[in-house]
Amino acid sequence: MESESILQFLENKTLLVTGSTGLLGKALVEKILRVQPNVKKLYLLLRASDSNSANQRMHSEVLGKEVFRVLRQTRGNDFESFISEKLVAVDGDVSYENLGIKDFNLREQMWKDLDFIVNSAATTNFYERYDVSLATNTSGVLNVLNFAKKCVELKLLLHVSTAYVCGEKEGLILEKAFHMGETLKKTCSKLDFDMEKKLVVEKLNKLQTEGAAEATITRTMRDFGMERAKLFGWPNTYVFSKAMGEMCLLEQSKDNLPVVIIRPTMITSTYKEPFPGWIEGLRTIDSVIVGYGKGAVTCFVTNPKLIFDLIPVDLVINAIIMAIVVNGNQLSNNIIYHIGSSLRNPVNVSQIHAFLFKYFTKHPLTRKNGELIKVDKATLFNNMTTFQVYMAFRYRLPLKMLQLVNIASFQYFGEVYKVYKRKLKTVMRLVNLYRPYLLSKGTFDDINSEELRLKAQESCSEVDMLNFDPKCIDWEDYIINTHIPGLQKYVIN
Repeated sequence: MESESILQFLENKTLLVTGSTGLLGKALVEKILRVQPNVKKLYLLLRASDSNSANQRMHSEVLGKEVFRVLRQTRGNDFESFISEKLVAVDGDVSYENLGIKDFNLREQMWKDLDFIVNSAATTNFYERYDVSLATNTSGVLNVLNFAKKCVELKLLLHVSTAYVCGEKEGLILEKAFHMGETLKKTCSKLDFDMEKKLVVEKLNKLQTEGAAEATITRTMRDFGMERAKLFGWPNTYVFSKAMGEMCLLEQSKDNLPVVIIRPTMITSTYKEPFPGWIEGLRTIDSVIVGYGKGAVTCFVTNPKLIFDLIPVDLVINAIIMAIVVNGNQLSNNIIYHIGSSLRNPVNVSQIHAFLFKYFTKHPLTRKNGELIKVDKATLFNNMTTFQVYMAFRYRLPLKMLQLVNIASFQYFGEVYKVYKRKLKTVMRLVNLYRPYLLSKGTFDDINSEELRLKAQESCSEVDMLNFDPKCIDWEDYIINTHIPGLQKYVIN
């Protein structure tokens, strides 16, 4: 397969992309349009009240973003006409049957024309309401699969999951499928998706019957999701609902429809394309980076030798496209790809800490009053016990004393008290949120992904076009000269 034929494979093809307003979704749309402008059509499913609203969302939340800058410059005055020819904004929602597409004629056209479906729709909030998380991350996957089964020409369904469906497993984590009922810890309860849906309905009905306020319902459903996740061994609602999504997908997929599951690790800013450093929102590690740069995070619970499995978003996109090309032209068994770096190009916490200290020492952030923020090397703890003891003596006790002094002095130390309280709250929120990842001792096997990489190297004269080999990354150079500057430009500022 020559480099040309990879591009030709997508020529005149029609794809449906869900989750196109998300980081991966819009990056995928941009890449396909840039490298294969002769793609026939891209349908983008967007939550909206009607087609006009969907079109507005597509232009403001997808095409209006900085990631499309290179494509806009390349197409010039032709950009808008090119977009109107290639993209179709579809009002719908994966949490509904037929993806919530009300236009019968449009549904029929899509069932007739679609060659590939890429499902990247998800709610990534770790502590999302259980009903919301199940609707998108689990039921949504089934709805996409059922829609796919009605497509007469469909060659492949690619589902974007997460490597952290493994929970808190240690050692080498294989590219292995989950089966319905499988749990991560022994329990007397059986994991069954239909039962989970039933429990959610019962819980909501009870709350509504009691006349609970919306805030109470939200808090209760969030807690319920965490309770169910931990019962079966998952650390939070997000990865639990994503794991069940995989279970449902593989259990109900049909033999003549190849299914590919992509499991990325912690996604970071673009390494190279369409330009280095592009990112949206604070991803997993980025909240810690920003907190450290702002002087709010001075200590953390994590093992300095622990491997952080990071992967730039453009490498994930290249893997997705290559997986479509390799698996989309043949009837094959379902396959799972881990897309990460922990096995082939690991970077540990101690190294990242050194990179952050080096960067923010040389390029300090500023407070609102213009004052430069000085950072010190953070104190790292191997376990929660020593961390909690440290926090008690270093922050909680002094904070309590400062509170009493502040009251006695008629709020004289009010601003100091607020600063310390904010620091404590920031650190504890981040620790509670990311503890499963910051203390994880797992390494993600990538045998399937390596085979995919080898096929890309054998078949591409321009390997860079679909490069997703993490060995190409110099982590110090990337973190200091690409990722943190990207965070400052596209997120912090």
